[in-house]
Amino acid sequence: MAENNTILEKLDGLVARFEEVSTLITDPAVIADQKRYVKLTKEYKELGDLMEARKEYMQVLGGIEEAKEIIANETDPEMREMAREELDACQKRQPELEEQIKLLLVPADPQDGRNAILEIRGGTGGDEAAIFAGDLFRMYSKYCDIKGWKLEVSSANEGAAGGFKEIICSVTGDKVYGTLKYESGVHRVQRVPATETQGRVHTSAASVAVLPEAEPFDVEINEGEIKWDTFRSGGAGGQNVNKVESGVRLRYNWKNPNTGIVEEILIECTETRDQPKNKERALSRLRTFIYDKEHQKYIDDIASKRKTMVSTGDRSAKIRTYNYPQGRITDHRINYTIYNLAAFMDGDIQDCIDHLIVAENAERLKESEL
Repeated sequence: MAENNTILEKLDGLVARFEEVSTLITDPAVIADQKRYVKLTKEYKELGDLMEARKEYMQVLGGIEEAKEIIANETDPEMREMAREELDACQKRQPELEEQIKLLLVPADPQDGRNAILEIRGGTGGDEAAIFAGDLFRMYSKYCDIKGWKLEVSSANEGAAGGFKEIICSVTGDKVYGTLKYESGVHRVQRVPATETQGRVHTSAASVAVLPEAEPFDVEINEGEIKWDTFRSGGAGGQNVNKVESGVRLRYNWKNPNTGIVEEILIECTETRDQPKNKERALSRLRTFIYDKEHQKYIDDIASKRKTMVSTGDRSAKIRTYNYPQGRITDHRINYTIYNLAAFMDGDIQDCIDHLIVAENAERLKESEL
């Protein structure tokens, strides 16, 4: 029972906090402080899940005690048979529930519930790298469709032979960042490029960065200091395109709190025909860019603790290889290999992400020594 007691002790220790948070989120002063209110409602939901699990866990432990008592003292064979069945069911449920509670007790990454900014850039390999970046964009678009998420492109720079030298989008939906963060890193492709005449297999790469989208109150931006330019959006779109200055460019001088250095941030947004909408998206990307930089220290701290670095840390690390001649996908972080490349490129990537989540959860449990 020793382990049960430590789990129960941890859960019992949270009851008072749950009650306190329940009261706080109804306090008008707290509701008026948007930042604090958002934080507390999130904590309330997490603690609520733990309280539900605690209730079931206590029922299971109570059921085991009760069934053992009946088996030891009851003479009626039918009652004893029912008690045996109850004992079996509770003993089977107990370890499952303990695993579930342990994971709930490990603090989740506070960024996981956020929307995300997805950036894909063609790397080494010229035209073929841009084509591959386009393939990755299509893969994520299809995956977002499957998940019911909304993907909006905010800027794109097309490659000469197709695909994209760079494409940046925002993805909104449920737990987007917590799911897509595993995709950050360098993706490598091995195949015969459409541009190759000799039929030789080439290796090229594209990099993917997934950033948690910042909320307006996460970072302080002095909007008065932003310099805005407008310009005519290029690209397909018929007569409207070159007459309306709908593209926006923003420049902002920002002092990096970690280094003290002032850097100029330049962001362009050309995606919609609506200038105010483009401004809004450019601002959102500015917030996310600053938030990401300010959180790099937090990410590095996690990375230094973890050995396999499943979801955080070095964005220049090669994380996955897509081998077309063999129809093979390999994720190098967890030695995951499958041979369904066509389906994978059509957005069927959930199984790989699930394996990465399991690997990261195992690490988080080890880290917290539960």
